[in-house]
Amino acid sequence: MSEKTPLYNLTISARATLDLHSLNNEGGEGNQIQTRMVNIVAQDGRLHNVNAISGDMWKHIQAEHLHRLITERGGVPLCKGCQTFNANRINADPDFIAYVKQAGATDVDALNQLLQRCAMDDMEGILVTEGKRSLPRKSVLEFGWVVGLPDLTATDSYFHVKYANERSAEKRQSDAAATDKEGSNLGQAIFHRPASSGVYAVIVSLDAARIGFNDISQSYAVDEAQRQTRFERLMESLLYTFLEPRGAMRSTQNPHLVNFAGVIAISSGATPAPTVSPLKDGFEAEIDAIRASLEPLRPGIVKVQSFESLSEFSQLMAELIGNTTPYSLKYI
Repeated sequence: MSEKTPLYNLTISARATLDLHSLNNEGGEGNQIQTRMVNIVAQDGRLHNVNAISGDMWKHIQAEHLHRLITERGGVPLCKGCQTFNANRINADPDFIAYVKQAGATDVDALNQLLQRCAMDDMEGILVTEGKRSLPRKSVLEFGWVVGLPDLTATDSYFHVKYANERSAEKRQSDAAATDKEGSNLGQAIFHRPASSGVYAVIVSLDAARIGFNDISQSYAVDEAQRQTRFERLMESLLYTFLEPRGAMRSTQNPHLVNFAGVIAISSGATPAPTVSPLKDGFEAEIDAIRASLEPLRPGIVKVQSFESLSEFSQLMAELIGNTTPYSLKYI
């Protein structure tokens, strides 16, 4: 059995073709649901207003997949808050709260306890607000906005109506009288629902070296076997994030993922894996050019692999899960 390759940092830069989705909305105004729109400066140097899905939404999708994987397979601990997918996570764990409130518990001790008690809080990040503390745990996984490319993304609003046919006799008589007076469509709820289609730019960064790492003491709070298991769960959840993008209105507007193409860059040493926004044409070639520029400085440390479809992406991720291990910061 060959030795696994250390993975310090991984980035994904890709374009996703998503049709007829409504994964992220801002709310409603009257009977009109508002979709998320953002202003960007595109490669032409001009401002554009485009549809986008927030990184918060994609992080929540990934966290839900991670929770299900851990619940199904075990092997890593979850705090009592994360066991029930409580949004407060370890801040809802009474045992952890009791520990951080005890006299003499330092921030280093509290962070060690967090890392040892809960894999989700370790990898997803959390702000501990109990025990008169404000102790951050930065996520090892970062999502950018998933941003529509100008001229290749559009949002339309579609008419819907919900008809209510269960009414009492008194109500029907009252509605009939009102209809005669107003000519209205009583018993029906008319609303407009958005759906967006287009090509979206995706960027993701995963710092595998920080799994189980206490940023204050600059040391690992869990052993290498535990870090490996957490890493595998995290990588698999990242894969499933794009296989099944959850979000708003999926009961009737499950998105059509037509294609997913781009680049995975990995670093096996303390060098960042490069990423270039897929909002720019030719981003794949530029990422590879950065790799070539880094080669004289760190030979063989950065590798770039391209994929042209979701199936190729899945294959590359599966190979990485099986053949890599989280990098250890050995200078500590």
